[in-house]
Amino acid sequence: MSAITNVSDHLLAVGRPDQVALVDGPKRHTYRDLRNAVARVASRLDALGLPPGSRVGVLGPNSLFWVAAYLAAMRRGHVAVPLSDKLTAADIRRNLELSACSVVCLDPRSRRLLPDRLEGGPAVISDEVLSTDGGSSGVDSVTMDPDADAVLMFTSGTTARPKLVRVTHRNIQANTESIITYLGLRSDDRILVILPFHYCYGASLLHTHLRVGARLVLCNSFVFPETALDLLDREGCTEFAGVPSSFQLLLRAGSLASRALPSLRLIQAAGGALPPVIVDELLRAKPAARLFVMYGQTEATARLSYLPPERLADKRGSIGRGIPGVDLSVLDDAGRPVPPGVRGEIYARGENVSPGYLGDPEATADRFTPWGLRTGDLAVVDDDGFISVVDRRDDFIKSWGHRISSQEVEAGALRLPEIVAAAAVGVPDPAAGEAVTLFVTVRAGAALTGEQILAFCGRTLPRHMVPKAVVILDGLPLTASGKVAKAELRTLGASS
Repeated sequence: MSAITNVSDHLLAVGRPDQVALVDGPKRHTYRDLRNAVARVASRLDALGLPPGSRVGVLGPNSLFWVAAYLAAMRRGHVAVPLSDKLTAADIRRNLELSACSVVCLDPRSRRLLPDRLEGGPAVISDEVLSTDGGSSGVDSVTMDPDADAVLMFTSGTTARPKLVRVTHRNIQANTESIITYLGLRSDDRILVILPFHYCYGASLLHTHLRVGARLVLCNSFVFPETALDLLDREGCTEFAGVPSSFQLLLRAGSLASRALPSLRLIQAAGGALPPVIVDELLRAKPAARLFVMYGQTEATARLSYLPPERLADKRGSIGRGIPGVDLSVLDDAGRPVPPGVRGEIYARGENVSPGYLGDPEATADRFTPWGLRTGDLAVVDDDGFISVVDRRDDFIKSWGHRISSQEVEAGALRLPEIVAAAAVGVPDPAAGEAVTLFVTVRAGAALTGEQILAFCGRTLPRHMVPKAVVILDGLPLTASGKVAKAELRTLGASS
């Protein structure tokens, strides 16, 4: 890893001035445009007279301004704090207070949505700064300790108090270089970005593609999958990255399987378990594209493991092994490696692992252990060292004395091609402890009933995994990062 003391410099070191960095609708922004935008925001931050290490909130959809503000904060020795624009005004206000932001960079839409929220709070920098004079690509960066905080990333969730993950300059640089290496990213790549940059997976797409001087094509609305596919096709994108719900929607409610998309060479899947049946459909739909199934955590900057595309068949359902620079272990409760086939918890070590949570020593001690980062994911390892996640520790369903993997129930239901998405949760039950409840969405026009889904599960799943109830919804609730919000489903199941 080269010795770059400010990760903002590291990410912008390669892109050629006239090469397009960002495509945002009809606008094309070159690396020269981006560097100048970073310099303008950096100059405005300087004008505020902030002390070194101040927290700079970044709020809004993916855009030139968002990227410029994010990079400018780090460039001037401050700490960027990405904020989800999908949260309520109250949750955003809470997150600003938790992170103690001195200033927040926000676009006009966010300012209009929250007109009174910033009264008496942090200073505001709007995207109008990009059209002002002053600032150039020659603005100096601040020399940083590689282990100084560069970014504070919020853990997902809105109902509980979120944690702030400390991500250092070293963390970002290490994870970025590792991902570039195993994916084989190139300067001529064009990636369609549907994931928000405030989410660690989305941020990793930004980091890696800026670092190689590639192009990011922004798509801020994924409500209609055909819009994303049209953009991918029109821009000749070579890459696509998504979470499981993205692929289920594109395959079963969109035209991904029937479109040629000749430029597509690489597909990245992370952010949750991709059911084997969806992997199979992706491989059939796009046999010429290399599919990378990956695994990660916010506390590890982004990526922890990947399964090489050539092992998808013989290591079906596995998340692979640690990425370059990461050591993954599956350990028992005493911190000892488990034998092959025995369930344990995944622990991770590497330069991409965060030093801990901001201002929360108890939570830090619980997750960042002498054995490494405790991921909260239970898994088994095979004789070759390939890891397969069984489920999140918190998502296991305890029913009639069984510990049931919600992922296995979901994967079983998704064998029905009419089901677009599925999520299994445990609902309190006086007899069973928890009853398995399955929430699904189905293809438009599909004549599929809950009774038929239950009957199918009864034929294909072990008896103790068969749902007690099936609920068909128009759409599953999703977090800001596109993951299924299972906490909301548990509440819905308990109230029904």
